[in-house]
Amino acid sequence: MGEPGSTKFQVDLRRHLREQKVERRLIELICEIAEASKYIINSIRTGDLGVAGTSNLYGEEQLELDVLSDRILQKRLKSSGVVSSVVSEENNDIMQFNCENDVCYSVAYDPLDGSSLVDVNLAVGTILSIYQGDNILLPGRQQAAALYILYGPRTTLVYSTGNGVHEFAMNQLMEYTLVKENITIDGVGGIYSPGGQRNLYTSGTEKYVRSLEESGHKLRYSGGFVPDINQVLMKGRGIFMYPHLQGRPQGKLRLLYELNPMAFLIEQAGGAASNGRMPILDIVPEGIDMCSPVFIGCREDVAMAEKFIAAED
Repeated sequence: MGEPGSTKFQVDLRRHLREQKVERRLIELICEIAEASKYIINSIRTGDLGVAGTSNLYGEEQLELDVLSDRILQKRLKSSGVVSSVVSEENNDIMQFNCENDVCYSVAYDPLDGSSLVDVNLAVGTILSIYQGDNILLPGRQQAAALYILYGPRTTLVYSTGNGVHEFAMNQLMEYTLVKENITIDGVGGIYSPGGQRNLYTSGTEKYVRSLEESGHKLRYSGGFVPDINQVLMKGRGIFMYPHLQGRPQGKLRLLYELNPMAFLIEQAGGAASNGRMPILDIVPEGIDMCSPVFIGCREDVAMAEKFIAAED
């Protein structure tokens, strides 16, 4: 091995993408996103944790870090020259960019998922979904790539272009180098991460959670979507859920910005993602603000959730 911080014997992100025979412009796009994350990290470490005085399209109060992270990503995507359209959780409209290449991409992203956890120093992340062409309202199964960046004790980037799931960590030189290739998930997990108020669970979901507890599943929930999905992937087991609730049948999480990219990654690792009745990746988006319930993780655990919901709800 090389000296600490050396990349001489390490595979960096760009090299790995090339070895995976990823389309050249998609490589440029993913590398631009990786560069943007360095500035987001700095913003998290040094930025203002206050309120921006604005709200996003869901009526949620925006923090300064949300707005700043969104601007950083938007600028890098626009300047990449390979992006034709972009939609962010922090904006109300699909933005059109000038792309004069013969192959262009569209990106949906959540610039700083879990930003309300920053002030208590818990892990947060950036989530991105990439499609070829300029139509972003497509089923998630048509994604060209999906990735997230986790800002925790380590900064890691996890991506898939449809050929497995791969993890990279940022080293001392702020370069992403390969940690693990072809991450896989077991059929059954031993942990569960349940979002939403349990007293608002429907009958099917409540019985499902009880069955998980009776089978010995341990509760491991951080309150952040990125770290909880990262836990499932890196442990190779478990299930995350944010179900349909009484009075909130569509759940809370957004299809374009959160569920599609994570479902793509989980399926590529051998897991499953469902809204309780059908695969997340087969849902046709009705708009950029569409939400959906989600059960995501080990295949057998997700299948069991569907059985309980079909029988009870």
